[in-house]
Amino acid sequence: MTTVYVTHPRYPEHHLPGHPEHAGRIRAVWSQMDAAGLTTRMLKIEPQPVSEDLILTVHTRDYLELLRWVDETKQNNVHLDADTYAGPTAFEIARLSAGGVVQAVDEVLSGRASNALAAVRPPGHHAMPNHAMGFCILGNVPIATRFAQKVYGLERVMIVDYDVHHGNGTEAMFYDDDSVLFISTHQSPFYPGTGAITHTGSGKGTGYTLNIPLTAGHGDSSYATLFEQVVWRAAERFKPQLIIVSAGFDSHWADPIAGMRLSLNGYAHLTRELIKMAHQFCGGKIVFAMEGGYNLDALSHGVVNIAHALLGDATVIDPLGAPRGNSPEPDITPTIERIRSIHKL
Repeated sequence: MTTVYVTHPRYPEHHLPGHPEHAGRIRAVWSQMDAAGLTTRMLKIEPQPVSEDLILTVHTRDYLELLRWVDETKQNNVHLDADTYAGPTAFEIARLSAGGVVQAVDEVLSGRASNALAAVRPPGHHAMPNHAMGFCILGNVPIATRFAQKVYGLERVMIVDYDVHHGNGTEAMFYDDDSVLFISTHQSPFYPGTGAITHTGSGKGTGYTLNIPLTAGHGDSSYATLFEQVVWRAAERFKPQLIIVSAGFDSHWADPIAGMRLSLNGYAHLTRELIKMAHQFCGGKIVFAMEGGYNLDALSHGVVNIAHALLGDATVIDPLGAPRGNSPEPDITPTIERIRSIHKL
């Protein structure tokens, strides 16, 4: 079994001091991967930039032209929106980030690898078809999904996004598409203010967007129950040919931005459940793509735990432990019942 590890040494070039999405995030991941001895156990690949043709499968030409302008004029830290910066090489690095997820998908679908981890940045799940948003420039996972469909002819791709923020960009790109099942667990109310439980898709895509908005305070128990009673059932009905995971670690209790209470052990359980789904439904074909996560210990150890799981190790590392305090998690039952009613699960 070969596990591919896709990352690129140029990712730190995209950097703004003091910004939550800074170069130290990827450096922390690299450091922990090396310290755990995982880099040498995986097939490490440096990706090529994603092609403009692939970008245009999910983004508008006008937005592509804006990114080209930033690149050609070498603008220094332009803000593409209130939260998303772009330095003189931002478009190049964003293309390498999306290219990393595309490369990971290509390795898995070609049979050269069993599964893959794409440690990439900037993240992508907020990037909208026509503009940047929420630290994200290009829709990394959506672009890789379209690649899987165009090059390998896949008819059913399941995207699971367990970042603390709703993947509004990913949702927008597939909202009317029945070839992609998009499942998002996210804190609500919270940025970006989307992802209502009743937003299930439109046209032929109705029912193929499954939003799971959660109030702050949910943790390991709630998420495990959600996966058991909702995500597994949705996957069984959809029968994906590939699973791509938008792996954000900002639902961790120590994250400085959000208010969820997952531990690294809880995250590792979700990761392993998704790998089990991949083995049951699509021959183990699964790709994890890094999204958010702003506590560097939670992020870096979380990515290390994904690598262990993909390699088949029983190892789970959780130096941060359980959430502080004894606050009980909110009752997840009403949310599960409503989702199962809406989606007939």
